[in-house]
Amino acid sequence: MSIDELDGRLLVTMRANPRVGLTELARLLGVARGTVQARVEKLIARGVIADFGPTVTPEGAGYPILAFVSLQIAQGRLDEAVRALESLPEILEVYGTSGQADLLCRVVARSTPDLQEIIARILASPAVQRTDTTIALSIQIPYRIEPLLRAASGA
Repeated sequence: MSIDELDGRLLVTMRANPRVGLTELARLLGVARGTVQARVEKLIARGVIADFGPTVTPEGAGYPILAFVSLQIAQGRLDEAVRALESLPEILEVYGTSGQADLLCRVVARSTPDLQEIIARILASPAVQRTDTTIALSIQIPYRIEPLLRAASGA
């Protein structure tokens, strides 16, 4: 299910003004407060809006190293590997992938020696056969959703 133009404008406005209330959103969008409230509730129910929590940066929490670790998993041991990865707090996300690797992990660390220790803990699982690590040197395009929302809604 796609979003319409008003949903797109609402989401972009909410992202630009994360602490603004429904009344102010309505004023910024030029629609009734009840319309904004109904739209927000609908977007939550559909899973478009996932949360309202603060965005916490790993760097701000003391983890300035960002790496992407590709894993090759032993045949039939994916669930075991995922359980092992869940126990490591420095692993922020894990995606199942096609191609050479079975899983792609977004990992943060306090330092490069810390990253080496995290990789060793990953490899301690018998389900993990091999890792390949790429350290991010800089962020060229940070996470963004606004261009997609504008394109999807025609806003």
